[in-house]
Amino acid sequence: MVPMSVEEIAKAVGGSLIAGETQSSTATNTVSDSRQAGEGSVFVAIKGERVDGHDFVAKVAQQGAVAAIVDHEVPAAGIAQIVVDDTVAALGALAKHNIERRRELPGDFDIIGLTGSVGKTTTKDLLSALMSTLGPTVAPIGSFNNEIGLPLTALNIDADTRFFVAEMGANHVGEIARLTQIAPPNTAVVLKVGVAHLGEFGSRERIAQAKSEIVTGLLPDGVAVLNGDDEYVASMAPLAPNGMLWFGKDNDRTPGVKALDITADSADHAQFTLEDTEGHHTRVHLGIPGIHNVMNALAAATVALRYGMKPERIAEVLAAKHAISPHRMALSEVSRGEAQFTLIDDSFNANPDSMKAGLEGLEAWRPQDGGTPFRVALLGAMLELGGSETELHEEVGRFAAGLGLDAIIAVGSDTDSHLHDMAQALARGASQAGGVSVDCVENIDRAEQLVLAMAASHPDTVVLLKGSHASGLSALAERWSK
Repeated sequence: MVPMSVEEIAKAVGGSLIAGETQSSTATNTVSDSRQAGEGSVFVAIKGERVDGHDFVAKVAQQGAVAAIVDHEVPAAGIAQIVVDDTVAALGALAKHNIERRRELPGDFDIIGLTGSVGKTTTKDLLSALMSTLGPTVAPIGSFNNEIGLPLTALNIDADTRFFVAEMGANHVGEIARLTQIAPPNTAVVLKVGVAHLGEFGSRERIAQAKSEIVTGLLPDGVAVLNGDDEYVASMAPLAPNGMLWFGKDNDRTPGVKALDITADSADHAQFTLEDTEGHHTRVHLGIPGIHNVMNALAAATVALRYGMKPERIAEVLAAKHAISPHRMALSEVSRGEAQFTLIDDSFNANPDSMKAGLEGLEAWRPQDGGTPFRVALLGAMLELGGSETELHEEVGRFAAGLGLDAIIAVGSDTDSHLHDMAQALARGASQAGGVSVDCVENIDRAEQLVLAMAASHPDTVVLLKGSHASGLSALAERWSK
């Protein structure tokens, strides 16, 4: 955060300043979690479903915070308070002001915004690794991509920041537009228009409309970086104010950055030839698993090339990047008694597109000794798919069965009938396709029992965990990590 006085902050958020013991202090950071408050902090009190931040205003004063942004005065808190109508809106206003302050300071500063139905967080992680080699870079932790997460991340920008990688997600039309008002990008990346949140938007066309807001939100001299293989994304090109760069595998759009001769090693680490806009070819071997990550890496590489990074250096950084945000195609070895297996943990979230990508990663996985793996897909329900949710789950089940896997375990719920119905639909689709062992269980404990029994009986077992957060599979991944 660019240092600011409490008075400046109050003006930036349009709030009324109530004097406290720390009114004349300078703020150097902003938090919404009271546990993170310390010397120089501005604490934004947000009312959540379970916790009201206003209950902790006095506590953050004792921890050294200089001011609290609140929607009503907290009596006898011992700290300067800035009273606003809406603390979340005020957080956004403060983040916008911090970005404006940084733009006024010497030195180049660019915002790289990215969105898409799948791949946002992985691409963000790859972009962060690449851009950090060019200058100090701020990027969100995990999936901080909404009206709270993005402003909090933007408030980590300081006088030395060169790049801000801003992941932008949306459940409704208009959300990304609001985020670009806070952080208008110099470069806007659109990865894919899929069917995630189909139940919220109603149609893929509406999803495309929502994603296109990152392009219309570009600064006047901004450039769009678009997936030329996705027609919904490609249709956004006329919206770019200052032109676009294409990336992809299967299109003739120019100027474009392409991935050619795509293969994968035995652990499903993709290898491909990077062709830049000048026709130069550079061989790339990704450090992260998942052949579907070629498109994510290609998007990140296109941005890095735009900012002058050499293709050979891009290849080096992408090869060295082995870990991304948790629960995203993370490889580990699990040992429980007689059961030993390789875990592919992709349990952060799921939609039909990302589910199929994860399953293809499982299908492609091979052990280092060259043996034949026993491949188990442990799959949970996908949410926010609207009226087609049953058919989409059945389709994913059929897709999984068609890959020639050895076992599919659909994990439902013994407390949520909706989750269980969707798991049953997934299992039903797989059973109808045939050729694979299919189980549907009611909780992760039963799923674990089945996996351990299979792993004890089959050497070289590999297990994919994939499902929406509510399915609880990430909890099983955490259990297996201990």
